[in-house]
Amino acid sequence: MFSTDPSSLTPDYDQLERQLALLLEGERDFVCNAAQFSAFVFQTLADLNWAGFYLARGEQLLLGPFQGKVACVRIPFGRGVCGTAAARRETVIVADVHAFPGHIACDGASNAEIVLPVLRDGRLLGVFDIDSPIHHRFSEADRLGLERLLACFVAATDDPA
Repeated sequence: MFSTDPSSLTPDYDQLERQLALLLEGERDFVCNAAQFSAFVFQTLADLNWAGFYLARGEQLLLGPFQGKVACVRIPFGRGVCGTAAARRETVIVADVHAFPGHIACDGASNAEIVLPVLRDGRLLGVFDIDSPIHHRFSEADRLGLERLLACFVAATDDPA
């Protein structure tokens, strides 16, 4: 059964940041670290059904390392939640994806989503997308915590090839 109180789902992001730094220590490869990061988020945050990367390629996003069901492969900038986060270069939280104009439904079980841009020195490398079957799953505390975790990932990782 899914929790109905998203605030009860907020993990200890300080502890997760310390664990992530240790997990990524000594490895700089983007694909390796992106796979580890996706698995780490998927395993440590409650009530998720997808977590992974889409990489910037021209004016579109290309599927990268992820955890969850099969996903959409290419997403144009400005389309869906991922494309919107890429175009705006800012985190987008959607409480109910079915009410989001132009939402791309890769998994009909997803009801809420948070997408964070992956930036290095102002350049968009891609986005990190997280889906949940719970409406209103992601809070402002999640945004802040996940942005810190993603900053840790970017600092520990070389640009994708």
